[in-house]
Amino acid sequence: MFTITEYSVELVKDPFGILTGKRYEFTLDLQVDEEDELYSEQGIFLRVVYRVEEESAGIVKYEFLERNTNKYLDFELEEEEAEAVRSFCQAHYSEAEE
Repeated sequence: MFTITEYSVELVKDPFGILTGKRYEFTLDLQVDEEDELYSEQGIFLRVVYRVEEESAGIVKYEFLERNTNKYLDFELEEEEAEAVRSFCQAHYSEAEE
């Protein structure tokens, strides 16, 4: 498990109106225990695309990246981590500038 230490959120522009709902891109800085296989001395962040439609919302895509190198890390969120990230995004997406 990890802890979100800092975050940013932006509304993803859709100039052509192709996408349904609104998309938000989150960058979540993570604190990961040294014993965790996800741990990196460089630091880790999670980039999340979160979709909000009229009656539904959820994670569309996410990726773990190494902080200093932006190197993609091939890991999946565990079920409880995914729920924690989804809840975090639900609570904070409205902070994005429109």
